[in-house]
Amino acid sequence: MDVKAAPNGVATIEDRILRITGYYGYYPGYSSQKSTTRSSVTRCKPGANCPSSHSGISRQLSPLSVTEDSSAPILELQNRGSSGVCGHRVERQNRSADDGTQTHSENSSQENRIKARCLSCTSMALKAIWGLLIILSVSSSWVGTTQIVKITYKNFYCPFFMTWFSTNWNIMFFPVYYSGHLATAQEKQSPMKKFRECSRIFGEDGLTLKLFLKRTAPFSILWTLTNYLYLLALKKLTATDVSALFCCNKAFVFLLSWIVLKDRFMGVRIVAAIMAITGIVMMAYADNFHADSIIGVAFAVGSASTSALYKVLFKMFLGSANFGEAAHFVSTLGFFNLIFISFTPVILYFTKVEHWSSFAALPWGCLCGMAGLWLAFNILVNVGVVLTYPILISIGTVLSVPGNAAVDLLKQEVIFNVVRLAATIIICIGFLLMLLPEEWDEITLRFINSLKEKKSEEHVDDVTDPSVHLRGRSRANGTVSIPLA
Repeated sequence: MDVKAAPNGVATIEDRILRITGYYGYYPGYSSQKSTTRSSVTRCKPGANCPSSHSGISRQLSPLSVTEDSSAPILELQNRGSSGVCGHRVERQNRSADDGTQTHSENSSQENRIKARCLSCTSMALKAIWGLLIILSVSSSWVGTTQIVKITYKNFYCPFFMTWFSTNWNIMFFPVYYSGHLATAQEKQSPMKKFRECSRIFGEDGLTLKLFLKRTAPFSILWTLTNYLYLLALKKLTATDVSALFCCNKAFVFLLSWIVLKDRFMGVRIVAAIMAITGIVMMAYADNFHADSIIGVAFAVGSASTSALYKVLFKMFLGSANFGEAAHFVSTLGFFNLIFISFTPVILYFTKVEHWSSFAALPWGCLCGMAGLWLAFNILVNVGVVLTYPILISIGTVLSVPGNAAVDLLKQEVIFNVVRLAATIIICIGFLLMLLPEEWDEITLRFINSLKEKKSEEHVDDVTDPSVHLRGRSRANGTVSIPLA
């Protein structure tokens, strides 16, 4: 029975249903062509030629090309899925790269911190080593100066001439500094350029004749008085007593700074000043207030007072100075002493206050040794401030007291009774109290609190460790529950 095609090209009801349902493999005449292919397929015997079957297969395969368009959305979904996976992979790679850069930066920062700590530790170690060497050098040079003066007094007693002679050696301070500059500096300067640079301690205009007379004269007088009174005291007292009394200058510096410079008031330094005064009185009482003893104590205290006044005035008018400026200033004092104070030994010589038979009879070896050690002491004090901590210089000065005591005991020139020993110890303790920083109370409280925190942390660790140990044992010896299926 033939089926007539509809006006719209749909041949049968099956074609309509396939069109309505939207079957992907549908095309007009699909059902009729399907029936014809079915009717055209015949069974062939093996070995027989069946040409009609090949044509039917070709007709059946030809409509499959229509399904390629219908598979396009599936390919798009697959492409989107693959692109999404690739996007996730790229994001993961970017995140891993960012994590790698962050870890690299953290590692580099940790390495920089370790290097900085190592550099700070090495610098502190070098400062400590330099400090130890300078402490020994400062104390030994001061002990050597004092002992050479005592030896010189056995054959030659001219304290002012000795003071003038040793002060003239200060002229060599700046040449020594410039030699060190040539040996260590990368950019070397000429002597005149370096001299002008260091002369800024006197002002922006440098060293002028007016400033030379105005600023150098008072300091030169104080310098000469300090050394002259120190040498006079060594004639009356032992080297141990004079060096101990001279350590009182630290207390006098504090008192003058508090009064003149309006420095911060510190109770511990007032206690140190009282201890210094107590030691002075006990030192005078050690010899039952003997005339020579009292005069010697007065000379030593006067030397400490003029030294303190020198330091306070220097801080008031000139401020702080670096090593080069200090070398320039001390050399300027030597020039002033040579030019303007040379008439004083001449007057003392002709008035026979300080007289000697001939220049050949002078103990030049002892005089040069004393002047050289005094210059070395002044250089070391200023170098030590640059190379190490300033407090170590003061410790080197106070260590001259036991150094002189050891030498005096070996020479059997001193007999330590209880009063003299107590006075020396009290003065040294007061000197050390002067070395405490201004924030010593806050630093002490922080240190005590840190010790308390460490002890509390150690106590907590001791308490938690047994509990963790017991937990470990209970876990090791406990039963394991196996869930039933």
